[in-house]
Amino acid sequence: MNTLRRWSRLLHRDLSYFFTGVLLLYAVSGFMLNHKRDFNADYSVVRRTVAFAGPLPADEASWSRGRVDSLLAAAGGEWSCLKHYFPEAGTMKLFLRGGATLTVDLRRGEGLYEEIRRRPLLSGLNRLHYNPSRWWTLFSDLFLAGLVVIVLTGLVMVRGPKGLWGRGGVELLAGMVIPLLFLFLLE
Repeated sequence: MNTLRRWSRLLHRDLSYFFTGVLLLYAVSGFMLNHKRDFNADYSVVRRTVAFAGPLPADEASWSRGRVDSLLAAAGGEWSCLKHYFPEAGTMKLFLRGGATLTVDLRRGEGLYEEIRRRPLLSGLNRLHYNPSRWWTLFSDLFLAGLVVIVLTGLVMVRGPKGLWGRGGVELLAGMVIPLLFLFLLE
């Protein structure tokens, strides 16, 4: 039994060090996924209002490509319009180079500029939870096996009243019962 505990300590220590980085990255991305209603980790959205001088014609026929470009130049933006259309009467939507949009209320002479930017690091971390490639799936499976070994070696390392047959066993059961209660009671 002492040999088992000695090997358990060695395996537990080395695998813990090796997989700690992955565990921390998964923890951060898991937190972001848990709070995706509160925070969009994949994209940041920039919104601002744009005021246009004077009344603007509300009929579609008045808006040629040249007039749209003139409107953008007068607004002071460094924008280039790719396409525009009228989703409803009095509203013109412009698709700008770079992925931004500008929705113009022609009657009020106001526009809403929206730009969506990918958050490079955070969106990449979230992708790890969705198994982005076959290689990541393989590494993820190795990570899972490593965690199982870490758990099993941790269970046999400590003996006595603080070990598996004492306080450690109670904590192990509590750690299993709490998620099961959430699973069955909140479904």
